[in-house]
Amino acid sequence: MRFLVTGTAGFIGFHLARRLLAAGHAVTGIDGMTDYYDVALKEARLAELAALPDFTARRFMLEEPGAFAVAMAEARPDIVLHLAAQAGVRYSLENPGAYVASNMVGTYEVLEGVRLHPVRHFLFASTSSAYGGNRAVPFRETDATASPLTIYAASKIAGEAMAHAYAHVWGVPTTAFRFFTVYGPWGRPDMALYLFTRRILAGEPVEVYAHGRAERDFTYIDDLIESIWRLTALPPAVGAPVSAADTLSPVAPYRLVNIGAGRPVSVSAMLDVLEAALGRRAERLLKPLPPGDLVRTVASADLLRDLTGYVPATPIEVGIPAFVAWYRKHYGEEAAPAP
Repeated sequence: MRFLVTGTAGFIGFHLARRLLAAGHAVTGIDGMTDYYDVALKEARLAELAALPDFTARRFMLEEPGAFAVAMAEARPDIVLHLAAQAGVRYSLENPGAYVASNMVGTYEVLEGVRLHPVRHFLFASTSSAYGGNRAVPFRETDATASPLTIYAASKIAGEAMAHAYAHVWGVPTTAFRFFTVYGPWGRPDMALYLFTRRILAGEPVEVYAHGRAERDFTYIDDLIESIWRLTALPPAVGAPVSAADTLSPVAPYRLVNIGAGRPVSVSAMLDVLEAALGRRAERLLKPLPPGDLVRTVASADLLRDLTGYVPATPIEVGIPAFVAWYRKHYGEEAAPAP
């Protein structure tokens, strides 16, 4: 089949495109190559994809009016996976406008392109940050999302709402999925695991928020990609729920799915595993939780299991050493440059 993936120079989009290409599909990848973090890392990911057959790269910003619709007309994809976004909880406190432009205006342009050039299935990446001030755990897809803590979370909730509206009005089969702290090789330099690794190897202290008691539902990248791959073959259809846990809309071919393991790990425990993988101890600076951060994220994986028969299961004792091995190979030194 023909796939179009936005954000293929990014961490998750790169891995997803590589998986699709390895399975023999054609992939058109779109990325704006913003400098939110090291562009050289993005270029390295694209170079890996360019070496594979049937990959076509396009570079433009999704919020550019009409540009995505033109790309859709040229690529004629069967399935679209929209992963491109301005990411980062804390950066949204500094530059909220970037989130409105990329995550809201850019998503609108993508939805317009899909409306003009219908596909079998449209899949949209959202975030566990959408659960915001919700205190009940595990986070269930049916929980209210009326209390976002950052403009990042608000922009992603807006994207979910827009996607539902397009699914209702124009019958676009749509699956939105919420990610939970994804990590692994080729990861983002602004994520805690990457930052901790760089600083420990450089002999610098690491800042541990919530005094190390914050918990995250860490999801290894290979598990996330397997989950997305299985979901691509399951376009929602009105009136066909799979179980009592299904979030299928009563008025649109739209479904919302968590992708997480449902096994939270404290940041302190994550650091213990990282220290063992690096063979070095970290100097830990304990600090309070920054505004906008959640104390604990835990996914309910019931719906993902009911739909796909699969739930992420890679423990951090396996995933973190895999990241460290990639990090050392990629940089070829004991410390990477700052992002």
